[in-house]
Amino acid sequence: MIHCYKLGGFNIALDVGSGSVYMLDDLAFDLISMYELVPQDKMIRRIKRKYPDITDAELTDTIADIEELRKNGKLFSEDTYVEATGVLREKSLKALCLNVSHACNMSCSYCFAGNGKYGGEGELMSLETGKRAIDFLVENSGGRKNLDLDFFGGEPLLNWSVVKDIVRYAREIEQGSGKRFRFTLTTNGLLIDDEVIEFTNKEMRNVVLSLDGRQEINDAARKMFDGAGSYSSVVPKFKKLVMARGEREYYIRGTFTRANLDFAEDILHVADLGFKRLSMEPVVAKPGDPHGLKIDDLSAISRQYEILATEMLRREKEGRGFIFYHYMLDLERGPCIHKRLSGCGVGKEYLAVTPRGELYPCHQFVGDGRFLIGDVWQGVKNEKLRREFETCGIYACAECRECWARMYCSGGCAANAYNASGSINGVYELGCEMFKKRMECAIMMKVAKY
Repeated sequence: MIHCYKLGGFNIALDVGSGSVYMLDDLAFDLISMYELVPQDKMIRRIKRKYPDITDAELTDTIADIEELRKNGKLFSEDTYVEATGVLREKSLKALCLNVSHACNMSCSYCFAGNGKYGGEGELMSLETGKRAIDFLVENSGGRKNLDLDFFGGEPLLNWSVVKDIVRYAREIEQGSGKRFRFTLTTNGLLIDDEVIEFTNKEMRNVVLSLDGRQEINDAARKMFDGAGSYSSVVPKFKKLVMARGEREYYIRGTFTRANLDFAEDILHVADLGFKRLSMEPVVAKPGDPHGLKIDDLSAISRQYEILATEMLRREKEGRGFIFYHYMLDLERGPCIHKRLSGCGVGKEYLAVTPRGELYPCHQFVGDGRFLIGDVWQGVKNEKLRREFETCGIYACAECRECWARMYCSGGCAANAYNASGSINGVYELGCEMFKKRMECAIMMKVAKY
Protein backbone atom coordinates (compact mmCIF):
# COMPACT_ATOMS: atom_id res chain seq x y z
CA MET A 1 0.00 0.00 0.00
CA ILE A 2 1.21 3.48 -0.93
CA HIS A 3 -0.02 6.77 0.51
CA CYS A 4 0.77 9.78 -1.70
CA TYR A 5 0.05 13.34 -0.65
CA LYS A 6 1.20 16.93 -1.13
CA LEU A 7 1.96 19.15 1.84
CA GLY A 8 4.28 22.03 2.64
CA GLY A 9 5.41 22.28 -0.97
CA PHE A 10 6.56 18.63 -1.05
CA ASN A 11 5.36 15.58 -2.98
CA ILE A 12 5.50 12.72 -0.47
CA ALA A 13 4.92 8.98 -0.76
CA LEU A 14 4.82 6.54 2.14
CA ASP A 15 5.22 2.83 1.49
CA VAL A 16 3.14 1.40 4.32
CA GLY A 17 4.62 -2.09 4.50
CA SER A 18 8.28 -1.09 4.56
CA GLY A 19 7.88 2.33 6.20
CA SER A 20 9.92 3.94 3.42
CA VAL A 21 9.26 7.64 2.81
CA TYR A 22 9.98 9.37 -0.51
CA MET A 23 10.29 13.01 -1.48
CA LEU A 24 9.41 13.03 -5.18
CA ASP A 25 9.46 15.26 -8.21
CA ASP A 26 6.16 15.77 -10.01
CA LEU A 27 6.76 13.03 -12.56
CA ALA A 28 7.63 10.33 -10.04
CA PHE A 29 4.76 11.40 -7.78
CA ASP A 30 2.20 11.06 -10.59
CA LEU A 31 3.61 7.74 -11.75
CA ILE A 32 3.61 6.19 -8.27
CA SER A 33 0.11 7.53 -7.58
CA MET A 34 -1.20 5.68 -10.66
CA TYR A 35 1.17 2.73 -10.76
CA GLU A 36 -1.05 -0.05 -9.44
CA LEU A 37 -4.35 1.56 -10.37
CA VAL A 38 -3.95 2.25 -14.09
CA PRO A 39 -2.64 -0.08 -16.86
CA GLN A 40 0.86 0.98 -17.83
CA ASP A 41 0.06 1.94 -21.43
CA LYS A 42 -2.77 4.20 -20.27
CA MET A 43 -0.58 5.61 -17.48
CA ILE A 44 2.16 6.52 -19.96
CA ARG A 45 -0.34 8.24 -22.25
CA ARG A 46 -1.66 10.31 -19.34
CA ILE A 47 1.85 11.27 -18.29
CA LYS A 48 2.82 12.36 -21.81
CA ARG A 49 -0.29 14.50 -22.06
CA LYS A 50 0.48 16.15 -18.74
CA TYR A 51 4.22 16.52 -19.40
CA PRO A 52 4.55 17.11 -23.18
CA ASP A 53 8.24 17.96 -22.85
CA ILE A 54 9.20 14.73 -21.09
CA THR A 55 11.56 12.53 -23.07
CA ASP A 56 11.10 8.79 -23.50
CA ALA A 57 14.41 8.26 -21.74
CA GLU A 58 13.34 10.26 -18.67
CA LEU A 59 10.06 8.39 -18.48
CA THR A 60 11.72 4.99 -18.95
CA ASP A 61 14.36 5.74 -16.32
CA THR A 62 11.77 6.82 -13.73
CA ILE A 63 9.68 3.70 -14.32
CA ALA A 64 12.84 1.58 -14.01
CA ASP A 65 13.63 3.25 -10.68
CA ILE A 66 10.13 2.48 -9.41
CA GLU A 67 10.44 -1.14 -10.50
CA GLU A 68 13.81 -1.48 -8.79
CA LEU A 69 12.40 -0.17 -5.51
CA ARG A 70 9.43 -2.47 -5.87
CA LYS A 71 11.72 -5.46 -6.47
CA ASN A 72 13.68 -4.60 -3.32
CA GLY A 73 10.55 -4.36 -1.15
CA LYS A 74 10.72 -0.59 -0.73
CA LEU A 75 7.64 0.30 -2.82
CA PHE A 76 4.29 -1.49 -2.96
CA SER A 77 5.63 -3.88 -0.34
CA GLU A 78 3.50 -6.60 1.21
CA ASP A 79 2.23 -6.53 4.79
CA THR A 80 4.17 -9.38 6.38
CA TYR A 81 3.06 -8.83 9.97
CA VAL A 82 -0.55 -10.00 10.04
CA GLU A 83 0.41 -13.57 10.92
CA ALA A 84 2.61 -12.39 13.78
CA THR A 85 -0.05 -10.69 15.91
CA GLY A 86 -0.80 -13.63 18.19
CA VAL A 87 2.85 -14.57 18.57
CA LEU A 88 4.02 -11.08 19.44
CA ARG A 89 1.27 -10.09 21.84
CA GLU A 90 2.62 -9.77 25.37
CA LYS A 91 0.47 -11.17 28.20
CA SER A 92 2.22 -9.76 31.26
CA LEU A 93 1.40 -6.46 32.94
CA LYS A 94 3.61 -3.45 32.29
CA ALA A 95 1.82 -0.40 33.67
CA LEU A 96 -0.87 0.82 36.04
CA CYS A 97 -2.73 4.10 36.10
CA LEU A 98 -3.30 4.80 39.80
CA ASN A 99 -6.36 6.99 40.31
CA VAL A 100 -5.17 8.04 43.73
CA SER A 101 -7.88 10.70 43.91
CA HIS A 102 -11.48 10.62 42.74
CA ALA A 103 -11.77 14.23 43.79
CA CYS A 104 -10.63 17.49 42.26
CA ASN A 105 -10.10 21.11 43.28
CA MET A 106 -11.19 22.38 39.88
CA SER A 107 -14.39 22.21 37.85
CA CYS A 108 -13.36 21.90 34.19
CA SER A 109 -16.32 22.16 31.87
CA TYR A 110 -15.26 19.32 29.54
CA CYS A 111 -13.97 16.85 32.17
CA PHE A 112 -14.66 13.29 30.99
CA ALA A 113 -14.39 12.14 34.63
CA GLY A 114 -17.21 14.32 35.97
CA ASN A 115 -15.09 16.72 38.06
CA GLY A 116 -12.74 13.85 38.79
CA LYS A 117 -15.34 11.72 40.57
CA TYR A 118 -16.00 9.26 37.72
CA GLY A 119 -19.70 9.19 38.47
CA GLY A 120 -19.26 8.40 42.16
CA GLU A 121 -18.48 10.21 45.37
CA GLY A 122 -15.16 11.88 46.04
CA GLU A 123 -12.64 9.29 47.30
CA LEU A 124 -8.93 9.11 48.03
CA MET A 125 -6.81 5.97 47.70
CA SER A 126 -5.44 4.58 50.95
CA LEU A 127 -1.78 3.70 51.31
CA GLU A 128 -2.80 0.08 51.87
CA THR A 129 -4.53 -0.02 48.49
CA GLY A 130 -1.60 1.74 46.82
CA LYS A 131 0.87 -0.77 48.22
CA ARG A 132 -1.31 -3.65 47.12
CA ALA A 133 -1.43 -2.15 43.61
CA ILE A 134 2.38 -2.15 43.53
CA ASP A 135 2.45 -5.78 44.65
CA PHE A 136 -0.18 -6.71 42.08
CA LEU A 137 1.86 -5.08 39.30
CA VAL A 138 5.04 -6.89 40.32
CA GLU A 139 3.26 -10.23 40.68
CA ASN A 140 1.79 -9.96 37.19
CA SER A 141 4.74 -8.40 35.37
CA GLY A 142 6.43 -11.63 34.33
CA GLY A 143 9.96 -11.07 33.14
CA ARG A 144 9.57 -7.35 32.59
CA LYS A 145 12.15 -5.19 34.31
CA ASN A 146 10.78 -1.67 33.73
CA LEU A 147 7.33 -1.00 35.14
CA ASP A 148 5.34 2.22 34.73
CA LEU A 149 3.05 3.83 37.28
CA ASP A 150 0.97 6.92 36.49
CA PHE A 151 -0.48 8.99 39.33
CA PHE A 152 -3.79 10.27 38.03
CA GLY A 153 -7.16 11.50 39.16
CA GLY A 154 -9.11 13.65 39.81
CA GLU A 155 -6.25 15.66 41.16
CA PRO A 156 -3.51 13.45 42.64
CA LEU A 157 -1.96 16.26 44.68
CA LEU A 158 -5.06 16.13 46.89
CA ASN A 159 -3.61 12.80 48.08
CA TRP A 160 0.02 13.86 47.99
CA SER A 161 1.20 12.14 51.16
CA VAL A 162 -0.06 8.79 49.83
CA VAL A 163 1.59 9.42 46.45
CA LYS A 164 4.93 9.94 48.20
CA ASP A 165 4.51 6.87 50.37
CA ILE A 166 3.60 4.71 47.37
CA VAL A 167 6.76 5.89 45.61
CA ARG A 168 8.86 5.09 48.66
CA TYR A 169 7.30 1.64 48.93
CA ALA A 170 8.00 0.96 45.26
CA ARG A 171 11.62 2.02 45.70
CA GLU A 172 11.92 -0.50 48.54
CA ILE A 173 10.46 -3.22 46.30
CA GLU A 174 13.10 -2.44 43.67
CA GLN A 175 15.83 -3.61 46.02
CA GLY A 176 16.51 -7.22 45.14
CA SER A 177 13.43 -7.66 42.90
CA GLY A 178 15.06 -6.86 39.57
CA LYS A 179 12.26 -4.38 38.88
CA ARG A 180 12.55 -0.68 38.16
CA PHE A 181 9.61 1.71 38.53
CA ARG A 182 9.11 4.75 36.31
CA PHE A 183 6.60 7.26 37.66
CA THR A 184 4.47 9.89 35.94
CA LEU A 185 2.43 12.58 37.68
CA THR A 186 -0.47 14.39 35.99
CA THR A 187 -1.60 17.53 37.80
CA ASN A 188 -3.64 20.69 37.32
CA GLY A 189 -0.94 22.51 39.27
CA LEU A 190 -2.95 24.38 41.87
CA LEU A 191 -1.24 22.64 44.80
CA ILE A 192 2.31 22.74 43.48
CA ASP A 193 4.75 24.13 46.05
CA ASP A 194 8.47 23.85 46.70
CA GLU A 195 8.13 20.48 48.41
CA VAL A 196 6.09 19.06 45.49
CA ILE A 197 8.66 20.40 43.03
CA GLU A 198 11.59 18.86 44.90
CA PHE A 199 10.02 15.41 45.30
CA THR A 200 8.56 15.37 41.79
CA ASN A 201 11.81 16.33 40.12
CA LYS A 202 13.64 13.67 42.08
CA GLU A 203 11.23 10.78 41.60
CA MET A 204 8.96 11.35 38.61
CA ARG A 205 10.30 10.29 35.22
CA ASN A 206 7.64 12.45 33.57
CA VAL A 207 5.30 15.21 34.71
CA VAL A 208 2.17 16.23 32.81
CA LEU A 209 0.95 19.76 33.54
CA SER A 210 -2.53 20.79 32.40
CA LEU A 211 -2.92 24.11 30.59
CA ASP A 212 -5.17 24.83 27.60
CA GLY A 213 -3.25 27.73 26.08
CA ARG A 214 -4.25 31.39 25.94
CA GLN A 215 -5.59 32.75 29.20
CA GLU A 216 -9.07 33.45 27.86
CA ILE A 217 -9.33 29.92 26.42
CA ASN A 218 -7.91 28.21 29.49
CA ASP A 219 -10.01 30.17 31.96
CA ALA A 220 -13.25 29.64 30.05
CA ALA A 221 -12.93 25.87 30.61
CA ARG A 222 -10.49 25.24 33.44
CA LYS A 223 -12.19 26.96 36.37
CA MET A 224 -11.92 26.69 40.11
CA PHE A 225 -15.06 26.10 42.13
CA ASP A 226 -15.52 29.80 42.79
CA GLY A 227 -15.69 30.39 39.04
CA ALA A 228 -12.25 31.96 38.74
CA GLY A 229 -9.92 30.82 35.99
CA SER A 230 -6.77 28.88 36.79
CA TYR A 231 -4.25 30.40 34.35
CA SER A 232 -2.71 33.06 36.60
CA SER A 233 -2.47 30.57 39.48
CA VAL A 234 -0.77 27.70 37.66
CA VAL A 235 1.48 29.27 35.01
CA PRO A 236 4.04 30.66 37.50
CA LYS A 237 4.10 27.29 39.30
CA PHE A 238 4.60 25.39 36.04
CA LYS A 239 7.47 27.69 35.10
CA LYS A 240 9.14 27.18 38.46
CA LEU A 241 8.76 23.38 38.32
CA VAL A 242 10.03 23.11 34.74
CA MET A 243 12.99 25.42 35.38
CA ALA A 244 14.00 23.32 38.38
CA ARG A 245 13.47 20.13 36.40
CA GLY A 246 16.31 20.81 34.00
CA GLU A 247 16.52 18.25 31.19
CA ARG A 248 14.06 15.79 32.70
CA GLU A 249 10.90 14.99 30.77
CA TYR A 250 7.67 16.93 31.14
CA TYR A 251 4.71 17.99 29.00
CA ILE A 252 2.38 20.93 29.09
CA ARG A 253 -0.83 19.21 28.06
CA GLY A 254 -3.85 21.06 26.77
CA THR A 255 -7.27 20.14 25.47
CA PHE A 256 -8.99 21.72 22.51
CA THR A 257 -12.75 21.76 21.99
CA ARG A 258 -15.17 23.42 19.61
CA ALA A 259 -14.50 26.63 21.56
CA ASN A 260 -10.93 26.87 20.23
CA LEU A 261 -10.77 25.33 16.79
CA ASP A 262 -7.86 27.75 16.25
CA PHE A 263 -5.90 25.70 18.78
CA ALA A 264 -2.58 26.21 17.00
CA GLU A 265 -2.64 29.65 18.58
CA ASP A 266 -2.91 28.05 22.00
CA ILE A 267 0.02 25.74 21.37
CA LEU A 268 2.15 28.63 20.14
CA HIS A 269 1.10 30.74 23.12
CA VAL A 270 2.38 28.07 25.51
CA ALA A 271 5.61 27.86 23.52
CA ASP A 272 5.95 31.64 23.83
CA LEU A 273 5.72 31.24 27.60
CA GLY A 274 9.02 29.37 27.37
CA PHE A 275 7.81 25.76 27.56
CA LYS A 276 9.48 23.37 25.11
CA ARG A 277 7.53 20.10 25.43
CA LEU A 278 3.89 20.48 24.49
CA SER A 279 0.81 18.41 23.81
CA MET A 280 -2.70 19.43 22.76
CA GLU A 281 -5.35 16.71 22.78
CA PRO A 282 -8.79 16.63 21.17
CA VAL A 283 -11.50 16.73 23.82
CA VAL A 284 -12.98 13.43 25.01
CA ALA A 285 -16.71 14.04 24.93
CA LYS A 286 -19.89 11.99 24.77
CA PRO A 287 -22.20 12.38 21.76
CA GLY A 288 -24.25 15.57 22.09
CA ASP A 289 -21.78 17.31 24.40
CA PRO A 290 -21.49 20.94 23.21
CA HIS A 291 -17.72 20.77 23.69
CA GLY A 292 -17.44 17.73 21.44
CA LEU A 293 -15.79 17.90 18.05
CA LYS A 294 -17.76 17.06 14.92
CA ILE A 295 -16.79 15.62 11.57
CA ASP A 296 -17.72 18.99 10.06
CA ASP A 297 -14.84 20.49 12.06
CA LEU A 298 -12.26 18.31 10.33
CA SER A 299 -11.26 20.84 7.69
CA ALA A 300 -10.59 23.52 10.31
CA ILE A 301 -8.74 21.08 12.56
CA SER A 302 -6.57 19.84 9.69
CA ARG A 303 -5.67 23.39 8.77
CA GLN A 304 -4.54 24.05 12.35
CA TYR A 305 -2.22 21.04 12.29
CA GLU A 306 -0.71 22.31 9.03
CA ILE A 307 -0.26 25.83 10.43
CA LEU A 308 1.43 24.37 13.50
CA ALA A 309 3.83 22.21 11.46
CA THR A 310 4.85 25.13 9.26
CA GLU A 311 5.40 27.42 12.23
CA MET A 312 7.40 24.78 14.10
CA LEU A 313 9.75 24.43 11.13
CA ARG A 314 10.18 28.20 10.97
CA ARG A 315 10.88 28.50 14.69
CA GLU A 316 13.37 25.65 14.61
CA LYS A 317 15.37 27.47 11.92
CA GLU A 318 15.35 30.53 14.15
CA GLY A 319 16.73 28.54 17.08
CA ARG A 320 13.55 28.59 19.16
CA GLY A 321 12.03 25.24 18.31
CA PHE A 322 9.87 23.10 20.56
CA ILE A 323 8.51 19.56 20.72
CA PHE A 324 4.88 18.76 19.92
CA TYR A 325 4.04 15.30 21.22
CA HIS A 326 1.99 14.23 18.19
CA TYR A 327 4.73 15.18 15.74
CA MET A 328 7.39 13.07 17.43
CA LEU A 329 8.24 10.51 14.77
CA ASP A 330 11.29 8.26 14.39
CA LEU A 331 11.31 7.06 10.78
CA GLU A 332 14.58 5.16 11.16
CA ARG A 333 13.66 3.07 14.20
CA GLY A 334 10.34 3.99 15.77
CA PRO A 335 8.33 1.73 18.09
CA CYS A 336 8.98 -2.01 18.02
CA ILE A 337 6.68 -4.14 15.88
CA HIS A 338 4.88 -5.43 18.98
CA LYS A 339 3.94 -1.86 19.92
CA ARG A 340 2.88 -1.07 16.36
CA LEU A 341 0.61 -4.11 16.18
CA SER A 342 -1.04 -3.97 19.61
CA GLY A 343 -1.06 -0.28 20.54
CA CYS A 344 -1.12 1.07 24.09
CA GLY A 345 -1.86 -2.31 25.68
CA VAL A 346 -5.21 -1.25 27.15
CA GLY A 347 -6.76 -4.06 29.18
CA LYS A 348 -3.72 -6.27 28.61
CA GLU A 349 -0.42 -4.67 29.55
CA TYR A 350 -2.04 -1.60 31.10
CA LEU A 351 -4.82 -1.30 33.70
CA ALA A 352 -6.33 1.51 35.77
CA VAL A 353 -6.84 1.25 39.53
CA THR A 354 -9.57 3.14 41.42
CA PRO A 355 -9.21 4.41 45.01
CA ARG A 356 -10.97 1.24 46.15
CA GLY A 357 -8.55 -0.99 44.23
CA GLU A 358 -10.94 -1.86 41.39
CA LEU A 359 -9.35 -2.66 38.04
CA TYR A 360 -10.50 -1.23 34.71
CA PRO A 361 -8.93 -1.52 31.24
CA CYS A 362 -7.86 2.14 31.37
CA HIS A 363 -8.78 5.40 33.09
CA GLN A 364 -11.36 6.30 30.43
CA PHE A 365 -13.44 3.21 31.31
CA VAL A 366 -13.38 3.85 35.07
CA GLY A 367 -16.88 4.06 36.55
CA ASP A 368 -18.55 2.03 33.81
CA GLY A 369 -19.48 -1.24 35.50
CA ARG A 370 -19.52 -3.07 32.17
CA PHE A 371 -15.74 -2.71 32.13
CA LEU A 372 -14.94 -3.66 35.72
CA ILE A 373 -12.25 -6.29 35.21
CA GLY A 374 -11.31 -7.22 38.79
CA ASP A 375 -9.43 -5.71 41.73
CA VAL A 376 -5.90 -5.59 43.09
CA TRP A 377 -6.80 -7.96 45.92
CA GLN A 378 -8.17 -10.85 43.86
CA GLY A 379 -6.72 -10.00 40.47
CA VAL A 380 -8.44 -10.13 37.09
CA LYS A 381 -11.80 -11.84 37.49
CA ASN A 382 -13.47 -10.98 34.19
CA GLU A 383 -11.29 -13.05 31.87
CA LYS A 384 -13.81 -12.78 29.04
CA LEU A 385 -13.43 -9.01 29.02
CA ARG A 386 -9.64 -9.32 29.23
CA ARG A 387 -9.68 -11.59 26.17
CA GLU A 388 -11.76 -9.04 24.28
CA PHE A 389 -9.10 -6.41 24.85
CA GLU A 390 -6.43 -8.85 23.73
CA THR A 391 -7.95 -8.62 20.24
CA CYS A 392 -7.34 -4.87 20.03
CA GLY A 393 -4.82 -3.84 17.42
CA ILE A 394 -4.39 -2.87 13.79
CA TYR A 395 -5.96 -6.02 12.36
CA ALA A 396 -9.06 -5.96 14.55
CA CYS A 397 -11.34 -4.29 11.99
CA ALA A 398 -11.49 -3.95 8.22
CA GLU A 399 -11.05 -0.17 8.30
CA CYS A 400 -7.75 -0.49 10.17
CA ARG A 401 -6.43 -3.23 7.91
CA GLU A 402 -6.97 -0.98 4.90
CA CYS A 403 -5.62 2.22 6.49
CA TRP A 404 -2.25 3.65 5.44
CA ALA A 405 -1.59 4.99 8.95
CA ARG A 406 -2.08 1.71 10.78
CA MET A 407 1.61 1.19 11.62
CA TYR A 408 1.65 4.59 13.37
CA CYS A 409 -1.84 4.52 14.89
CA SER A 410 -1.66 0.92 16.17
CA GLY A 411 -5.45 0.65 16.13
CA GLY A 412 -6.23 3.86 17.98
CA CYS A 413 -7.96 4.41 21.31
CA ALA A 414 -10.30 1.62 22.41
CA ALA A 415 -12.29 3.96 24.64
CA ASN A 416 -12.90 6.45 21.83
CA ALA A 417 -13.84 3.60 19.51
CA TYR A 418 -16.32 2.27 22.07
CA ASN A 419 -17.90 5.66 22.70
CA ALA A 420 -18.27 6.28 18.96
CA SER A 421 -19.31 2.84 17.74
CA GLY A 422 -20.28 0.68 20.72
CA SER A 423 -17.30 -1.63 20.15
CA ILE A 424 -13.73 -1.45 21.43
CA ASN A 425 -12.68 -2.61 17.96
CA GLY A 426 -14.89 -0.09 16.19
CA VAL A 427 -13.92 3.12 14.46
CA TYR A 428 -13.97 6.69 15.74
CA GLU A 429 -14.01 8.33 12.33
CA LEU A 430 -13.07 11.85 13.37
CA GLY A 431 -10.28 10.58 15.60
CA CYS A 432 -8.87 8.51 12.73
CA GLU A 433 -8.88 11.47 10.37
CA MET A 434 -7.22 13.75 12.91
CA PHE A 435 -4.52 11.16 13.52
CA LYS A 436 -3.84 10.75 9.81
CA LYS A 437 -3.48 14.49 9.38
CA ARG A 438 -1.02 14.62 12.28
CA MET A 439 1.03 11.86 10.67
CA GLU A 440 1.05 13.64 7.33
CA CYS A 441 2.34 16.76 9.05
CA ALA A 442 4.95 14.86 11.08
CA ILE A 443 6.29 13.08 7.99
CA MET A 444 6.33 16.34 6.03
CA MET A 445 8.41 17.94 8.77
CA LYS A 446 10.93 15.08 8.54
CA VAL A 447 11.10 15.54 4.77
CA ALA A 448 11.54 19.31 5.15
CA LYS A 449 14.42 18.87 7.61
CA TYR A 450 16.05 16.30 5.35
